[in-house]
Amino acid sequence: MALKKYLSIFSPASKQQRNENFENYWRFSQLNSGKLFEEDKDLSKKRTRLRYFQENPVRLRRPLADPDAFYRNYVEMQDDPASFDRMTLMLTGMYKFARHEWNGINGAWDFAPDMENSYTLQNKISRVHLAEEFCHIRLFHEMLITCGLDRVKWVPLGPMKKKMYEQFPKLPNYLINSPAFVTELMGVTFYCHLDRLIDELFAEEPEVCKRLKELLDEITIDEVAHVGQRRNFIGPLGMIVSKALVKPFFTLFFKDIPEIEQLFDVDQMIKDGVAFDFNTLPDKMIARTWIPSYCIA
Repeated sequence: MALKKYLSIFSPASKQQRNENFENYWRFSQLNSGKLFEEDKDLSKKRTRLRYFQENPVRLRRPLADPDAFYRNYVEMQDDPASFDRMTLMLTGMYKFARHEWNGINGAWDFAPDMENSYTLQNKISRVHLAEEFCHIRLFHEMLITCGLDRVKWVPLGPMKKKMYEQFPKLPNYLINSPAFVTELMGVTFYCHLDRLIDELFAEEPEVCKRLKELLDEITIDEVAHVGQRRNFIGPLGMIVSKALVKPFFTLFFKDIPEIEQLFDVDQMIKDGVAFDFNTLPDKMIARTWIPSYCIA
């Protein structure tokens, strides 16, 4: 049996270890993302990478079976999801997942101090983190364009959900930290399952398959680092709470996206979230992301 290189994300960490890892993560984020452009909610290295994809486009050779089905259902499900072809179902589900992310970061960006007024390292890290999330939405958009879907709009959620996302960042940190950590963990879990689904559904479109996975990798690399970064905010009691939140949070969130249960085993995603320890990630991703020192064996 091969020795594991990494420990559970729920591994214990002292306050001193976590403080040291904030410093380490900040250095990583500067190398990984580059200069922050506040007005554009963008980062220099992320912008350059997206430009590469846009200037070297890849498109489906065989168009989607029914693009109108995507446009009719991508914001709100109008048809029976069981009647969809799985490729369209994957794309509408992916949009809905990213749409939740987009609404959440909009609320957080407006509330959080900008870089000029970020006086702590944690605030600076959080500002760059949010900008990275906006870059992810651009990458998701490019994934949809790669599949021939060039009329996608990013639509706000309904009033109640929108209000919830706006109010969440205003809560005290001790209430925010565990849910925010579990949300990042849910993102990594979803992206790992999505990566395998892309391999399956786009096997006959190898160029598109490769491009979609490249775009998704850019998102997942950041998200893996975000899991570790959010873990840094949480002490021993908070980690107990976080682990207990995985099942209800995953269940509730994925239930709001009807495509998920058609495409994925939600129970397995919950198990993967609880067991997450970095060891199943490919070496190429490990080389580009960030892992807390207390999770390295």
